[in-house]
Amino acid sequence: MEFMRPATWADALAAKAEHPGALPIQGGTDVMVEINFDVRRPEALLDLNRVAELTEWDTSGGRLRVGAGVPYARLIRELGDRLPGLAQAARTVGSPQIRNRGSVGGNLGAASPAGDSHPPLLAGDAVVEAESAARGVRMIPAAEFYLGVKRSALEPDELIRAFWSAPASGPQYFSKIGTRNAMVIAVCSFALALHPEERRVGTGVGSAAPTPRRAHAAEAFASAELDWEGRGPLPDAASRRFGELVADAAAPIDDVRGTAGYRRHALAVMARRTLAWAWTDHRAATPERRAS
Repeated sequence: MEFMRPATWADALAAKAEHPGALPIQGGTDVMVEINFDVRRPEALLDLNRVAELTEWDTSGGRLRVGAGVPYARLIRELGDRLPGLAQAARTVGSPQIRNRGSVGGNLGAASPAGDSHPPLLAGDAVVEAESAARGVRMIPAAEFYLGVKRSALEPDELIRAFWSAPASGPQYFSKIGTRNAMVIAVCSFALALHPEERRVGTGVGSAAPTPRRAHAAEAFASAELDWEGRGPLPDAASRRFGELVADAAAPIDDVRGTAGYRRHALAVMARRTLAWAWTDHRAATPERRAS
């Protein structure tokens, strides 16, 4: 197996163009497990650890641009106040050692339906920045990025450079069910983001379909039902219907972690609870805090 270790982003793109079958690696928290268990044997490894710009983030035009190599630990510490849903998801990833190495970029590259960062990226309308040496930069909305089980919209010669997301304009929550309390792959997961200025609710469903997905009917229902103007209480019937619509959006299977029926039930419960938590936070926020 060939091993390539470019020092710059330009070198990385050139290497990927020359070796489209090369597997990018940065944290290695997924890749090394697959290689060690002989699940995957790529023709080459493309180590991106020396590409410093992948570990940087900045703000441009009011949006956050987060490099593909920013580890979960830094995302929690440095961006937790601006991307709270994603930070909540990051806190559930593996152990402290894994959070120091793994990244959202790696999660996107793996494109596993169970990836913890995918639901909050969907709920927050994130966009993936990909690039190839031949065609330059391409911006892919998260909702269009996932094509199948561990399949993404990336072309063979493309690499993930960053993801873009607007800072949270309202409360965000992430909820996850596992077979134990830590170091666990999600049985199913759910993310919710309120966008008060747009009077809109965003959702993300994980580990309950061939790809991470949004619950479009649930979003439309909650967006219409919530009292954005008067910030009145959330009716119990509305929260239950929201949960039902989220469960209906899933297409789960029975596997070693849980049954399809359990996943649907858990999603309905998580959806009801996260909507209630987020709406309570929104009602309690002062006008100044809601505008910030």
